[in-house]
Amino acid sequence: MTDLARFAITRKWPPLHPDRLQLYSLPTPNGVKVSILLEELGVPYEVHRIDFGRDDQLSPEYVATFPNNKIPAIIDPAGPGGEPLALFESGAILVYLASKHGRFLPADVAQRYEALQWVMWQMGGVGPIFGQLGFFHKFAGKDFEDKRPRDRYVAESRRLLGVLDRQLSDKAWMLGDDYSIADIATLPWVRNLVGFYGASDLVGFDDFQQVRRVLDTFVARPAVQRGLAIPPAP
Repeated sequence: MTDLARFAITRKWPPLHPDRLQLYSLPTPNGVKVSILLEELGVPYEVHRIDFGRDDQLSPEYVATFPNNKIPAIIDPAGPGGEPLALFESGAILVYLASKHGRFLPADVAQRYEALQWVMWQMGGVGPIFGQLGFFHKFAGKDFEDKRPRDRYVAESRRLLGVLDRQLSDKAWMLGDDYSIADIATLPWVRNLVGFYGASDLVGFDDFQQVRRVLDTFVARPAVQRGLAIPPAP
């Protein structure tokens, strides 16, 4: 049996199946990236719900294992060389799992870097910008009289949606015919923008018909539907 006791987090969330990949997450746009990929891969895993309402992510055990105290995070008991590997940052986890299992990341070197550029584009642009727009539109920011911060993020969100719409104009998915971690990284954030954040009208989402087309196709995938609900609500 794999021994994960070296990781402090296992003292707070003891694994029932230490031979399986351990996922620490919530069904946020970043969290579901990893659960969707795991469902697409068909990899056995055990999920642990990290409750932000109880500040689970700030617990000493969590921070000792994942210093950035964010979700998602994983421990792979069968990491490189057969040794357990703990990872945080959703983009890094997607690249690691896709590389390990040889799926959803092109084998061709040039195409692989093309995929990675779009993953980095999501991590550096789509996630932070859509997240800030969500704050100013849905949460405390809506009470600010000065709408210039919100409007800044609206304009940049529209620019990013335009980039994505043009990329998809003649493609089934972001890289072409093949579904990849670029799609898995990006589309949960688009879904969140127009769904949970309720910003569809604000950003003029109807202007981006290619994005809508691919988002609808993405959400219809059975593995995506399962991944979006992981971990389940208590």
